[in-house]
Amino acid sequence: MIYRHVGKSGLRLPAFSLGLWHNFGSVDPMASQRALIKRAFDLGITYFDLANNYGPIPGSAEENFGRILRNDLAGHRDELVIASKAGYDMWPGPYGSFGSRKSIIASANQSLQRMGLDYVDIFYSHRFDPQTDLAETAGALDDLVRQGKALYIGISNYDGAQTAAMMAEFEKLRTPFIIHQVRYNMFNRQPETDLFPVLKSAGKAAIGFSPLSQGLLTDKYLNGIPANSRASRSSSPFLQPKQVASTIKTVQALNDLAHSRHQTLAEMALAWNLREPELVSVLIGASRPGQLDDNVKALAHLDFTTDELAEIDRILDRQTQIDWSR
Repeated sequence: MIYRHVGKSGLRLPAFSLGLWHNFGSVDPMASQRALIKRAFDLGITYFDLANNYGPIPGSAEENFGRILRNDLAGHRDELVIASKAGYDMWPGPYGSFGSRKSIIASANQSLQRMGLDYVDIFYSHRFDPQTDLAETAGALDDLVRQGKALYIGISNYDGAQTAAMMAEFEKLRTPFIIHQVRYNMFNRQPETDLFPVLKSAGKAAIGFSPLSQGLLTDKYLNGIPANSRASRSSSPFLQPKQVASTIKTVQALNDLAHSRHQTLAEMALAWNLREPELVSVLIGASRPGQLDDNVKALAHLDFTTDELAEIDRILDRQTQIDWSR
């Protein structure tokens, strides 16, 4: 595993981190969850990314992770970076969402209780709240650090301007804000011009989620939509048949280039994400341990020639605009 500094901070994260968004809820077998966590740790993946609402049911991913931490990784707490978030819908009523002081602090306390922890290493504001002053959200996050409930602070899903404004609030408070979690992949490149320059100027870093664009940047959809895939389920909020159909030619061309590099498309896509200087780590998901092994193989070939990067740009430039809405 490769470990890289988070911006100008002293914290280092692995190039690949494990996201517990899927496959760690109350509906998922505990034996599978245990196998994934233990294999990730054996591979040098030390960062585990959660949120208050990960499940289903919401909160169950944190409960399950806490159980695995106690039963399988006891004594290894100081070798782990554990993160959680608050901001998306968690409990009914007016206080279970967004970024008020009430919501942030209540949610953080619940997350710690579910995981059986005294503190998390990173606590994130999961999304920008248009109805709450940034100073209030920043103040609540800062208080979590001063109360010993978080070591570092992050934000997620803020655009460049919102991030700059939030950093100004953190600067006033001297909050240890170090990282932004953002959707980034070959089909979602907006952060390159909007967010990453803001982070670079301040010496901060990003960690990317959805690096394989919900499976589009793998060999799964090269020839259409297979049965039982995510896109085959019309109720999926993450990937729709129309999105697969509009990207097949692009994915096939990228796949050909990956083979010329002696990589799978997924390996090349992950390596491409890590070429970005401001991206310290990439969040990967898995349903079985072998997928983690396959993803980590990308570390063997992270370099790109100028011609390869230019060819990737040409392929992506030919892609018509994708409607990512349902």
